[in-house]
Amino acid sequence: MRFDVLTLFPEMFEPINKSILGRAQEEKLINVNFVNIRDFSVDKHKKVDDTPYGGGAGMVIRPDVVYKSYQSVKTSNAKVIYMTPQGKTLNQRLVEKLSKEKHLIILCGHYEGIDQRVLDKIVDEEISIGDYVLTGGEIPAMVLIDSVSRYVEGVLKKESIQEESFSNGLLEYPQYTRPEIFEGETVPEVLLSGHHQNIEKWRKNKSLEITKKKRPDLLK
Repeated sequence: MRFDVLTLFPEMFEPINKSILGRAQEEKLINVNFVNIRDFSVDKHKKVDDTPYGGGAGMVIRPDVVYKSYQSVKTSNAKVIYMTPQGKTLNQRLVEKLSKEKHLIILCGHYEGIDQRVLDKIVDEEISIGDYVLTGGEIPAMVLIDSVSRYVEGVLKKESIQEESFSNGLLEYPQYTRPEIFEGETVPEVLLSGHHQNIEKWRKNKSLEITKKKRPDLLK
């Protein structure tokens, strides 16, 4: 999968090159490219924003620089996503749907936003990571890339994504590892039994129990 991120601050994305996502890029499973919107400014000072028509606080990113940055990476199968608090909330179903795309162009807003005309022209979908406002779209873009990449074939083992939270409508069961006894607390006996059918049953019951306690809304 190919990701192109249109941003004013590409240096914020260093974490994308680490851990699982870093390995996925090395193995050519995903390709993450960062496009600095400022590179498309025709202003000698590389200015990309201006005061809003009608007045008001803050600055608005110009449509021309955004459009030129988009044109530099667009393809026939690209889906353009704008990270904004006004978008639909990102969830597991949407993540899995987006993981089937071949090319995602992610637009990161900043300041008071982006001129509506270019949003109307190029954006296919608006996505939010929650009902709150951040200083820009870079962190939400990282969340989107991370969550979607996990479902790209080969990035993780299939077993890892089949039994995690939200994959089956429930939260994940508790996990345990060595030492067998920690601060007087022992690992549940069933997990030491080697009886796979009983272990599977215990895990399903625990998933249901935790979901009822922490996210009963998922059971409605």
